Amino acid sequence: MPVRLLSDVVANRIAAGEVVERPASVVKELAENALDAGARRIEIVLDGGGARLIRVVDDGCGMDAEDLTLAVERFATSKISSDEDLAGVATMGFRGEALPSIGAVARLAIETRTHSAPHGWRLTVEGGDKGAPQPVAMPTGTRIEVRDLFFATPARAKFLKSDRAEGQAAADVVRRLALASPTTDWTLVVEDRTLRFPAVPDDAAGRSERLAQILGAETAGAVTPVEASRERAMIAGHVGLGHLHRATSGAVHFFVNGRPVRDRLLLGALKAAYQDVMPRDRWPVAALDIRVAAGEVDVNVHPTKAEVRFRDPGLIRGLMISTVRGALAESGPQPYAAGGAEIARFVARSPFPHAGGHRPSAPVRSSAAWGAPASGFAAPAQAAFAAELMDLPPAANVAEPTALPDDGLARPLGAAKAHLHATYVLAETSDGVVLVDAHAAHERLTYEELKRLRARSGVPRQELLVPDVVELEPADAERVVAVADELLALGLAVEEFGPGAILVRATPAPLGPCDASALVRDLAETLSESAAESAPFARKLDLILATVACHGSVRAGRRLKADEMNALLRAIEAEPAASTCNHGRPTFVRLSVADLEKLFGRR
Repeated sequence: MPVRLLSDVVANRIAAGEVVERPASVVKELAENALDAGARRIEIVLDGGGARLIRVVDDGCGMDAEDLTLAVERFATSKISSDEDLAGVATMGFRGEALPSIGAVARLAIETRTHSAPHGWRLTVEGGDKGAPQPVAMPTGTRIEVRDLFFATPARAKFLKSDRAEGQAAADVVRRLALASPTTDWTLVVEDRTLRFPAVPDDAAGRSERLAQILGAETAGAVTPVEASRERAMIAGHVGLGHLHRATSGAVHFFVNGRPVRDRLLLGALKAAYQDVMPRDRWPVAALDIRVAAGEVDVNVHPTKAEVRFRDPGLIRGLMISTVRGALAESGPQPYAAGGAEIARFVARSPFPHAGGHRPSAPVRSSAAWGAPASGFAAPAQAAFAAELMDLPPAANVAEPTALPDDGLARPLGAAKAHLHATYVLAETSDGVVLVDAHAAHERLTYEELKRLRARSGVPRQELLVPDVVELEPADAERVVAVADELLALGLAVEEFGPGAILVRATPAPLGPCDASALVRDLAETLSESAAESAPFARKLDLILATVACHGSVRAGRRLKADEMNALLRAIEAEPAASTCNHGRPTFVRLSVADLEKLFGRR
């Protein structure tokens, strides 16, 4: 076949294959155009999931007849005019492909009116055939109807999913845009269901309210605001506390200069910020807007503008991690559950990985050394807890209530009342009760203390009188020897001792006497798992340190005294990250008196 130019209709339908993937794509393009037009009210109506009808009505600036005629031509736009403008795009859309692409595969009708015009104008495009503008009576703004999507390309229509699935995809688009534009009033009608997102102020309180509108009222008390800037970038928004997480990244929303995006760099940075406070297979809740100069980000790397490329990705990643980690630390420890119903849902889905090998039936008896004030142990009772934490004899695995004074009821975690099943600390607060997993909580405290020691001068070592030889699989032994220098900074001195054998000369001093063989075997397992996941080395070090911390913590089955339990409660209150253990499992739950009354049918 000879080379020839394609007709405008064929060219538009090819372009539509990139821009118009499904009804949700049309909703995105038309809603973004409305935002660019300065709309403060946007109403979207869908029928058949959008395949039969998509109607978008806004109160924006509208167009005159001349602009309307040009708007349905390819590469016609009011948002850029030169090559230099591409380096500083400040609007949602700018390619000039959306309307002609939609008109090439559907029946498109546009009605629009400017504020100063006596009437509006109507124009239709059906399968690429354009009509002439006709006068129409209407208020200021624009009304666009897209009917029979893909009627001109029926093969494309076969790839659409059910009406329900297509409608849900369009609703997800509207939710993201509503989060990005809190001052705009949004209404979405899908079949017989109406979603309304009223406008809110563009401040921290308003964005928190919009987040609750989108993700549900239960998020209102479980998110914390973030705002920080560094060099040429700024970040603001809200992130969920450690106990608020989801099975997928669907509740993670990123915006770059107000544009919703899905970016691997940002997802990776957010995941890294939560690595110590959330299970590795769970995702946080977040809505974050990254602001950079227009020339610092390329928004023209994908036809749907869903991806971006930063000029300095390291700056953005560092700002994201430090800001989110700082916000989580400032929020302090928070309970996983705030009510009986939430506990029931938690038990039903049980998302937390079991810390295999870390719950021996017999207690591990050793001593602990907590000398740093930052760990939260300061009072005499707390010092006693530090000295005797590991040395109490084992007790029967039954609940034994302990009569204690009411001192501490006003504190966040209250006053200890009993050690249940030699595992859980029961505390009474001024307005309810708290249950604490002693091992999980102390594991987090040990981990944070070891991190502080590592950052200062390294974890002190305790030399073994008789070095311990640990037999491993040859591959596991090689992994341990390969990080021997790093382990030394963590207080563990190891060296190769023949094929498949490791010689342990010293263990971390803060752990006191410990089972060196069990520690090294767990470390070998941790290194094997991180190697399979291709984890970065910094992440491997944190996993190693978490494993070390687990071996220095209170084990289930070891009875605590009253002063030890209260010292543990006070230490948790002083440690911002104490809501979860190193594996991401919750360390404590809280029930208010009202929750208890609901559980027992008193209200």
